[in-house]
Amino acid sequence: MGTPRSDREAQAAEVLDRLYEEYPDSTISLNFSNRLELLVAVVLSAQCTDERVNEVTEELFEKYRSAEDYAEADEEQLAEDIYGITFHNNKAGYLKSIGETLRDEHDGEVPDTMAELTDLSGVGRKTANVVLQHGHDVVEGIVVDTHVQRIARRLGIAEEESPTKIERELMELVPESDWQQFTHLFISHGRAVCTARNPDCEACVLEDVCPSSKLDGDVDLASGEAWG
Repeated sequence: MGTPRSDREAQAAEVLDRLYEEYPDSTISLNFSNRLELLVAVVLSAQCTDERVNEVTEELFEKYRSAEDYAEADEEQLAEDIYGITFHNNKAGYLKSIGETLRDEHDGEVPDTMAELTDLSGVGRKTANVVLQHGHDVVEGIVVDTHVQRIARRLGIAEEESPTKIERELMELVPESDWQQFTHLFISHGRAVCTARNPDCEACVLEDVCPSSKLDGDVDLASGEAWG
């Protein structure tokens, strides 16, 4: 297996340095032009690919332009409008409820605090962090999606299993100035190289510092299971 740096803070710094060099243009891949569109896109992206979300929202954002539009939408029609999105029926309910809350409590605007955002239907801390970072330029934490969760554990940077606990671990290790980009870099790397089922360790810029490297290691620290 690769040989990680002397401690987790040093490991995180080394990983970030290499990923910044490998993915200099890494950024959010969802398409949006305002805060409401960002919020909707991130809600739809849960357990769904950004590519599919972008396909659906191209027409959705033409039809629904305000919180009021979502609030007044027929839920069945809204579900049809986002058909193809994972759990589209549930998410239609979320979007209608979000529209109602934004209209009734926030003058139709997307709020800029973690507490107010996580009070919205279908919005957890991960979604709220994305909206705060890219909609309001407020960085309160690190977005821990499946890529971040998997790769941070593989690299020995995180030891916890739940996204909330992993976020707390990472926030102690990673400089605040890197919190936002940390997620984009890990997502880029997770899509290109460090995939869930069959990571391309031979092509990985982190292989020599990765304790999960399957080139000479036995266990995937992300799952705790032996490599197949």
